[in-house]
Amino acid sequence: MEVKWRHWARPAAPLALVLLAATGCTGTPDAPAEPTGTPSTSGARSTSVARVCAGPAAGPAKAPAGAVTVDPAKVGDLAEKTKKNPPNTTFWLRPGKHRLASDRYAQVVPKKGDRYLGAPGAVLDGRKTNQYAFGGTARDVTIRHLTVQHFAAPNNEGVVNHDMADGWVIEHAKIQYNSGAGLMAGARQQVRASCLRENGQYGMNAYKSGDSITHLVVEGNEITGNNADDWERRKPGCGCTGGIKFWAVDGADIRGNWVHDNRGAGLWADNNNNDFRIEDNVLEGNDGAALMYETSYNAVVRDNTIRRNNWVVGRAYAERGDEFPYAAVYVSESGGEPRVGARTDRIEIYRNLLEDNWSGITLWENADRFCNSPANTSTGYCTLLVKDTHRCKRPAIAGAPLYSDCRWKTQRVDIHDNRFVLDTSVVKCAAECGRMALLANYGTYPEWSPYKGERVADAVTLEQHNRWHDNVYLGPWSFVAGDMSRGLDTGQWQATPYRQDAGSTFDPQAGG
Repeated sequence: MEVKWRHWARPAAPLALVLLAATGCTGTPDAPAEPTGTPSTSGARSTSVARVCAGPAAGPAKAPAGAVTVDPAKVGDLAEKTKKNPPNTTFWLRPGKHRLASDRYAQVVPKKGDRYLGAPGAVLDGRKTNQYAFGGTARDVTIRHLTVQHFAAPNNEGVVNHDMADGWVIEHAKIQYNSGAGLMAGARQQVRASCLRENGQYGMNAYKSGDSITHLVVEGNEITGNNADDWERRKPGCGCTGGIKFWAVDGADIRGNWVHDNRGAGLWADNNNNDFRIEDNVLEGNDGAALMYETSYNAVVRDNTIRRNNWVVGRAYAERGDEFPYAAVYVSESGGEPRVGARTDRIEIYRNLLEDNWSGITLWENADRFCNSPANTSTGYCTLLVKDTHRCKRPAIAGAPLYSDCRWKTQRVDIHDNRFVLDTSVVKCAAECGRMALLANYGTYPEWSPYKGERVADAVTLEQHNRWHDNVYLGPWSFVAGDMSRGLDTGQWQATPYRQDAGSTFDPQAGG
């Protein structure tokens, strides 16, 4: 997979950014304890939280009628019986530890419509020898009630659905303690009520060759402790970590998940994603942002509890003297675009509780990042409005329509009816850790860029319909607008020229 993964875009060179982690752990333990933390459910609405890692629903204790029984005592029995049976076969894995042959490429290759059901206690164990558990291109495969662990997938590759086949359903599964990504994704994939835990890079890497993932559902899962191998430290600036990474996904419903304690971001949508609904999740305790929405389009983010995120990354940069407003929700070069078909034509962020995070919401646009610019580290990609990337060059890029269409824009972002709570004694921050931000950098390069100077900063701040309103603020919040030098108090934020947070209430003493 030859994708150069993105990182947080920054105004200053070098663009590569190292997301520092708080601990020195670099390995994945063989038998970590079950999670003992209690999810926060104190959001604007009552949220049912997925505690599936501690006790996922048990599979059938007896083989269903017509199912092929798989024996854990026979090494390679699952792959061999899959090979011998026709499509649309149901396989029932007996209790016990199932193993593949010792070859690293001895993965199971399902046929169309195959179904894999684990009995209580059924585990498929890669013994750190096999790279992949389930691969191939067969559609409409189902995996239920099965634990898949200790596989050694390479960086950016995945253990389950390695070849990104379409229509897979993964339910009531545990995918844990693997290298690489626990799970890849294809179109129409459904991941429900499963535990994606302590995988070396991602819980799930929602990338498919050809950028053809559509109608992805991620519902009711617990996604925790991923990036256990600390890839941002091993490969600085890779932007290749988190609970789930989404790449060029068109249509996703991410709801009812408990995304917590991942090393890096919780959820990261990076590069030409569109039409996301992120709702009724609990996103908490992630080292980096709870949610990053980057160079992407059209999303609804609502009714989520977002708590205690970004403490590690935010604090690390503050201690280095970096004043950029790293935030719990980071929207970078992303916005609503009516010309890109979706269920909404905005990014709407509403009815969320953001409590005791390192800062709140940052809307950022990098003036130097556009199609064909060296600052666009999503190499070879352009916006969804320009199919032929080579059109974005001078002199045409300086005029309509390319001046607008060759640039990913942070626009039409509507932030309303949220509750922002900050208790600095909980976050334990001496530096500024309670900011909202709407800003860009001063455009400087490449030499042929038509976006130099303050053009983008003025546009994102004043012209692109980005709006906060009708929110509740408890605690000592402050604001940044235009560029990092413009720190504002509440009155300045609400006054001309910014006119933000009309109808909002502020109580700086009430965060504790």
